[in-house]
Amino acid sequence: MQDLNHEKSWVAQWDKLDERRQNILLFREIMAEGDDVTDEFNDEVTLLKKEVEDLEFKNMLDEPDDRRDALLTINPGAGGTESQDWAEMLYRMYTRWASDNGMDTTVLEYQPGDVAGIKSATLEIKGNFAYGYLKAENGVHRLVRISPFDSNARRHTSFSSVFVTPLIDDTIQIELNPDDIEMQRFHAGGKGGQNVNKVETGVRLIWTGKLSNGKEERVVAECQQERSQLQNREKAMVMLKSRVYDHEKRIKEEQKNKLESSKMKNEWGSQIRSYVFHPYNMVKDHRTGYETSNVDAVMDGDIDEFIKAYLMSDA
Repeated sequence: MQDLNHEKSWVAQWDKLDERRQNILLFREIMAEGDDVTDEFNDEVTLLKKEVEDLEFKNMLDEPDDRRDALLTINPGAGGTESQDWAEMLYRMYTRWASDNGMDTTVLEYQPGDVAGIKSATLEIKGNFAYGYLKAENGVHRLVRISPFDSNARRHTSFSSVFVTPLIDDTIQIELNPDDIEMQRFHAGGKGGQNVNKVETGVRLIWTGKLSNGKEERVVAECQQERSQLQNREKAMVMLKSRVYDHEKRIKEEQKNKLESSKMKNEWGSQIRSYVFHPYNMVKDHRTGYETSNVDAVMDGDIDEFIKAYLMSDA
């Protein structure tokens, strides 16, 4: 049904373009007869160009996982309160972006900072091509600003990492040995009623095992969203399998890149983007060179041009 709905959406978008084309031809005929509909004609042409570009861009998202939902995890770097505040700013930016693009966001894990910001957070973002778009955000994000936590108003540089994985479904089989998984229980924080802080409903799963390349890996997933421990364990297991799947996917990509040595890939852990609030305003992506001085719009979730620039350069 998902595949069928995906194909239907392509047909619907194509039909919309064709309808726009018919309108343009009709306006041309009316103009040929002497009536002035130049403004209407130009509006239709502008819209047709934009919609064709959008469809061409979406056509580049042709990897098997691009249509999947996404797990997005944010972790602050070293720097204490300053980095934790920066992590929360990114958290707000991605929730705004998801909302603006009609996607549903669920908070699976959220650990507030001791003074401000967050120690970590994991979002489940559901929507058409959620992972396809958000995979462009994988990496380290750097902030330069006058720190609101510094009484001397000095300039600080902070880092936070963003880690995006595709959310697997029943079409992907990931078998993990139960003996390799450790389960930890903890008191969930935040909303959820009186039961949350009295009972250990939060679940953390830790898998330690070998990947297909023989490397031993430790993968952690935790969930505190649901009211019951059983539900949180089920959700955490999906997250765990999704992250192991992503590790295996990266192994295959590395093998492919060795064969295509001329094609450079940005690896997880690299600094991908800088957000400068002082001494000037600029957000710049170091992979593509795309930049903007409209910092406020970016922090409000307007990151589509950065995503598009990266995906087009990657393609």
